[in-house]
Amino acid sequence: MLTTTATVAHTAALARLGHAMSDQTRASVLLALREAPAYPSDLADALGVSRQVMSNQLACLRGCGLVEAVPEGRRTSYRLADSHLAPALDELLRVVLYVEPGCCAGENCSCA
Repeated sequence: MLTTTATVAHTAALARLGHAMSDQTRASVLLALREAPAYPSDLADALGVSRQVMSNQLACLRGCGLVEAVPEGRRTSYRLADSHLAPALDELLRVVLYVEPGCCAGENCSCA
């Protein structure tokens, strides 16, 4: 049986992670940062998004507590905020899911 304290804390953490990963760009950023820290402009170029989009996504990930900014002179790089996150993402990549055709595809999503 789970304790209420553990349930509330764990549920909040998983909800933040789920929100972060619900967007393909944010999920791609997390996967890229599990390899190494990176600069926003490099992430934007690698993922094919504008720098403004990248800035917004990094702000969201910072707000969720998943990434942190590291000032480096006039530039700022980003890295995963917790050392446990990279191995957790690696484990998630090993999960094989069966997805119903049409599920989670826009307005046909039964999850909403």
